[in-house]
Amino acid sequence: MTLPDGWISIGRIVGPHGRDGEVRVYPNSDFPERCMEPGERWLLRPRAQEPEPIRLIQGRYLAGKGLYLLKLAGVNYRDQAETLREAQLLVTKTDRLPLDPGEFHVDDLIGLEAVLQVNSTPVGIVSDVFSAGNDLLEVTLKAPVDKVDKVLVPFVEAIVPVVDLANGRVEITPPAGLFPAPDPSET
Repeated sequence: MTLPDGWISIGRIVGPHGRDGEVRVYPNSDFPERCMEPGERWLLRPRAQEPEPIRLIQGRYLAGKGLYLLKLAGVNYRDQAETLREAQLLVTKTDRLPLDPGEFHVDDLIGLEAVLQVNSTPVGIVSDVFSAGNDLLEVTLKAPVDKVDKVLVPFVEAIVPVVDLANGRVEITPPAGLFPAPDPSET
């Protein structure tokens, strides 16, 4: 889902939980307080053009599931929660939390050009970021090989030593086999 300019997704509602209108949320934020502390948030429903305000009443983390359970104002029944499936919870970009050195906001990484550090050869564009223990950068390849058009790159300093937001690029030092090798008969 493409977000309107000026907004950051903090999570995606994946479905209802129980009968009392709670929703299960897959987080898009490394800041748990975004899904736990009561207060104003914004909701972007699927196919909607503009977000609408919504109040977070309470939230809690489901250990082992990687999900949050949220109670939202005005959502009191399972069928109401079901209508929110696939909606995004948002905050404005002006509500960004400060980061420590070496930390990045996910939306700043998406769209960066991925280049090989050894020779600055462009290999693709960062198209998504996945949390899986260590974060993974999804790189959409500039030149797909054998129907492989995306590669997951571990977002660790040894493999992605440089994130250059000013110049819109990440430098990658991939281990052998990370990127598919082109077929010699096609060159």
